[in-house]
Amino acid sequence: MAALDLTRAAWFKSTRSSGNGNCVEVAILDRGVAVRDTKDRSGPVLFFTPAEWETFVAGTKNGEFDLHG
Repeated sequence: MAALDLTRAAWFKSTRSSGNGNCVEVAILDRGVAVRDTKDRSGPVLFFTPAEWETFVAGTKNGEFDLHG
């Protein structure tokens, strides 16, 4: 995969973010979704294809990642 050009990416956090600095930001790109840590905005970025992101979001909505069963 070619390197991602994130210079013009529009990053945003969840509206439910508490603002305590322990958040992630996402940027919706043409090829998928980029995710980064708000504490290290110049650090590494994870990239997910549209299918991977949709699977993750669906799992989150269905409680797949809940700590308490």
